[in-house]
Amino acid sequence: MARAFSLVEILIVVVLLGVLAVVVIPMVSGSTISAKESALATDLSLLRRFILVYKCQHLEVGPGYPNGQTSANPTEQAFIDQATLSSNNAGQTAPIGTAGFERGPYMQKIPMNPLNKKSSVQMLANGVDFPASGDDSHGWIYKAETSEIRADSDGADSNGKLYYDY
Repeated sequence: MARAFSLVEILIVVVLLGVLAVVVIPMVSGSTISAKESALATDLSLLRRFILVYKCQHLEVGPGYPNGQTSANPTEQAFIDQATLSSNNAGQTAPIGTAGFERGPYMQKIPMNPLNKKSSVQMLANGVDFPASGDDSHGWIYKAETSEIRADSDGADSNGKLYYDY
């Protein structure tokens, strides 16, 4: 004769599952944030290396200046093109494989900020300082004049370090 579970047995199992959920869910959500912080640090390292290599190969002019002209205001499109297309010594860009444009590409695409899911780059004009903090309006904030890039992210990690200062 088949025997079914009693209501008390079912309630005990449900309570045990609830207790396990209360213990496990915070551990899992904490590891998700930790993974995003690690990805942020890695993406910033990748962007900073691109900027350094680009600057070394382009007459000490960082990416972002249209056609490598430091008298012009830097633009997001110039930054993206100089990262993802081929370029010549002067910083002019062309499709990959174009004769005379032997440098690059340095990246396939601009990485997405893992904290705010944005890949746009806020370009700071020459003479303009970085804002006091990130506001999540862009993925990154870049100052071509000094070749500095920061995450445009509000908040801090579990150690109290601001994402903006990574």
